[in-house]
Amino acid sequence: MASLVIGLLVVAGLPSPAAATVSSDRLAPGVTYEEFTRTTARGVVHGHLVEVDLRNPFVVVDLLTAGAVAARAPLSTQANERRAIAAVNGDFFNVSNTQPGVPVTGAAVGPAIGGGRDLKAAVPDRQRFGPGLPAGTSTRDVIGVGVDRVGRLATVAFEGKAHTTRGGFAIDGFNQYALPMNGIGVFDSEWGTPSRKRSTCGTDTTREAPCSDNTYELTVRRGKVVQATTEPGEGAIARDTVVLVGREEGADTLRELEPGDRVRVDYDLAPNTYIPFRFAVGGFPVLRDGQPLAGLNATTAAIRSSAGVSQDGRRLYLMALDGASAGLTIAELAQLMRDFGAASAVNLDGGGSSTLVARKVGEPAVAVRNHPSGGVERAIPNGIGVFSRLG
Repeated sequence: MASLVIGLLVVAGLPSPAAATVSSDRLAPGVTYEEFTRTTARGVVHGHLVEVDLRNPFVVVDLLTAGAVAARAPLSTQANERRAIAAVNGDFFNVSNTQPGVPVTGAAVGPAIGGGRDLKAAVPDRQRFGPGLPAGTSTRDVIGVGVDRVGRLATVAFEGKAHTTRGGFAIDGFNQYALPMNGIGVFDSEWGTPSRKRSTCGTDTTREAPCSDNTYELTVRRGKVVQATTEPGEGAIARDTVVLVGREEGADTLRELEPGDRVRVDYDLAPNTYIPFRFAVGGFPVLRDGQPLAGLNATTAAIRSSAGVSQDGRRLYLMALDGASAGLTIAELAQLMRDFGAASAVNLDGGGSSTLVARKVGEPAVAVRNHPSGGVERAIPNGIGVFSRLG
């Protein structure tokens, strides 16, 4: 395990705050847990780190979820249901709405891939929740592990198209709580049961803007339109069914179809890497190729979570701070992850969502290792889970 240096670390000529290991333990072959402190000008930061050797054949890393894209559960519940030995919370999510009467979906901001399956695409940048994005990043950025067992940062785009006897049209979103203006989104069985109304609210520039007054929804079962409505609906979607939701010009396009029409909908996530992901989760980069991104916020401290990978992609670092800690700025977070050994890292959801859980192989359930800032675990949509084939 990469050790924490006690004292001042000097990187690129700049001193880093003192850091010290409080305790460490092996959870399973290839997986270690460490409790640490780090001193900043604002006080002592207390945190928790899980380091994973992705080369170890007994170790698997995958996305944890609450059972659907638009569902939430405490991280410990998600981890115990999948028998993970460690986990950290994942992406920012739709935690609140300003549009009266529109249900909160709880769906994550960025792309999500779990078990090699595409689960959702990214919302428009200005529809996201969380701190401001650093220059050059977007909601499409992810961290994940490929089928080659190598961790990496990537950008995941969405590609979709519908084909009908009257021609084709683009699909602009997939299982996401916000669609681009004039767009059409596809929802499938992975979405869950919440209302799809939120996908037609806000604009490309303002998350808080009202919902569109021009919407349309088609239900397509086994390649045939079986229902058309003017308002997005709710409820579970069968595995042989997809639902198309349009807003503005997208709604006008869908109105050209009617029950009985044949429709084939093709869609998938397209990472900018040749190696497919086994899992990927959204988060904005703070460290890339060993260097913090330019212009990272260096003034606002908060409780944060992060995931990072080593230069060769063979080691994964999962970190969460204690809720009672002084907190870190985004710039300090990037430095901390580099000190652990990460060459690339992302900022995950923080504040009351920051949670790290762990157990040793053979123990019946994970324990929450940090102290969530809300006093109890927050229900969240996803997390990064670490699994051991030894149990």
